[in-house]
Amino acid sequence: MASLLDKVTVLLSANLHALVDKALQSNSIAVFDEYIRQVEDQMDKLADAAATIGGQIKGIQRAQADQEEKAIELDKAVDAFLKEGNDSAAAAAQNRLNSSNQLIETYKTQLEKIQTEYQIMLEAKVKLESRLETMKTQRAHLISLLELAKSKEIAAKSLKTLDALKGVGNSDVARIANQIYARLDKASAYMELRSANLDEQIDEALGRKEIEGQLEQRRLLLGPGKKE
Repeated sequence: MASLLDKVTVLLSANLHALVDKALQSNSIAVFDEYIRQVEDQMDKLADAAATIGGQIKGIQRAQADQEEKAIELDKAVDAFLKEGNDSAAAAAQNRLNSSNQLIETYKTQLEKIQTEYQIMLEAKVKLESRLETMKTQRAHLISLLELAKSKEIAAKSLKTLDALKGVGNSDVARIANQIYARLDKASAYMELRSANLDEQIDEALGRKEIEGQLEQRRLLLGPGKKE
């Protein structure tokens, strides 16, 4: 996962203005299209990795739930054996209960770690989706800019006097380029805002899970038939 997120980080840190400049300098949209292709490729890999981890989370949650049910039954069995005076059976059941509780704690630790990784992947995917949307939107504007620059260059070459050549097309090209830059800046700011909102949602979700976990522990201590 680390190498995948490293590649995503590199893509997200790419300077969009520099990409526009390279496209203008080379008079080609190829550098833009290559970046879009890389973003789409990493999004597919992120989606696959997130789906895999999501499946692992569900598997661990099921295993933890099964083990918790067993722990409850074992806890009842220990008390039952003690009431019968069967200390040997009670000791064996207590030993199994201890092992079960240790396994439950292991599942909880695994679940906490893997859920953190899962949320990181989801956040990265949201950021990539936002970046991809931005790039595709600006691609059409960049094509128009390249066409305008090319037409102005042809027009300049056809003129005969130095006075006529001076500044031909520069204002129009600069104006459209600045418009593209402004759109890119706005889209990047919007992406950061969406990411911040996602962070808050993640924190809120994790907080709810902690509370739900605490309530579940209290329910187990209260035992059957004692829920408030």
